[in-house]
Amino acid sequence: MQIADRLGKIPPYLFMTLRNKINEARAAGIDVISLAIGDPVEATPANVVEALAAAARDKSNHCYPTDEEWGMRAFRDAVARWYARRYNVTLDPAREICALIGSKEGCHHFALGVINPGDTVLVTDPGYPGYKPSIWFVGAEPYPLPMCVENDFLPDLSAIPSDVAKKATAFYLNYPNNPTGAVATPEFLNDLVAFAKEYSIAICYDNPYSEVVFGVNRLSFLNAPGAKEVGVELNSLSKPYNMTGWRIGMACGNPDIVRAIATSKANTDSGVFNAVQYAGIEALDTCDDFIGEMLALYNKRREKILATLRELGWRFDPPKGTFYLWVPVPEGFTSAEFCDYVFEKASVVLAPGAAYGANGEGFVRFSLTVSDDRLDEALSRMRSHLGALSF
Repeated sequence: MQIADRLGKIPPYLFMTLRNKINEARAAGIDVISLAIGDPVEATPANVVEALAAAARDKSNHCYPTDEEWGMRAFRDAVARWYARRYNVTLDPAREICALIGSKEGCHHFALGVINPGDTVLVTDPGYPGYKPSIWFVGAEPYPLPMCVENDFLPDLSAIPSDVAKKATAFYLNYPNNPTGAVATPEFLNDLVAFAKEYSIAICYDNPYSEVVFGVNRLSFLNAPGAKEVGVELNSLSKPYNMTGWRIGMACGNPDIVRAIATSKANTDSGVFNAVQYAGIEALDTCDDFIGEMLALYNKRREKILATLRELGWRFDPPKGTFYLWVPVPEGFTSAEFCDYVFEKASVVLAPGAAYGANGEGFVRFSLTVSDDRLDEALSRMRSHLGALSF
């Protein structure tokens, strides 16, 4: 049976590989604690669950979703209110917002709607593993841009060769950044908009961690003057409201790109279940305090991990965004070797930095989305078994 050649370019999906490793170990009786996968363990706010239940009981919501390709107007209105309140960004719900089945799906429909076969597409390295497959699926080629600690894990736009910039048609990037936790600055976003205008590059700014920042102000790409002229921001309810499994998000910004995404969706899926959109409205309109509560919890866990790492000899500047920590590996290890070492010694799973791109080598990613008791146990094991490492 013929299988599409494009699938040969795609490595095994990191998180499926990690889940398989965890499941195999647990089947063998090993008590594994995963600090690798970013999936909140706390519940979605109760009022959001109730809004879903009420909408699901209404038989008018059992049909195909309302305004399938764009999303319900009521949901888009709620997104516009949220962006105005949280980011001081004005959006037209009729032209500049499209509902998504999560921002990951939005990344794929951006590619289908904007990128042509043979195009060059800029992508950060390290970066979220989902970007490159979307680029390959449409017959384009990713061009990795190194993100280094010396530049605070921001791509150096001035270092992009001019011939590459002239060929590039799109750019995927993500701040607060997965996996590094780095945050963008207003100055960088201004430079990004100017760069995109100069070279006619469409920006796909993937921002599902926009609310998860520590000691800095939250920031939208759309805060940059001229951003809506060159790109869209993708966002999601997954991270701020513990709704990863609900699959609901939004594309916001340039009306031509939003329309392209909506057109792609209309010919691919049937939109987000109305009841989930009603629950999303409830979250966006009423759950600001919940975001603050979760940030306080993540900050507490973050400080616990940092204290343990300092006790063991790590010295590094922690990132200020996402619910991850991007941590350099000790001397003598690759990122994969160190993950194997921690797994063998402590039965704790970390994500290897090299899985996020060549420039992720030398780092591992810790996730804060684990219950406090399991985090305490994981850190206790690390203190017991990793004390002999060199830094």
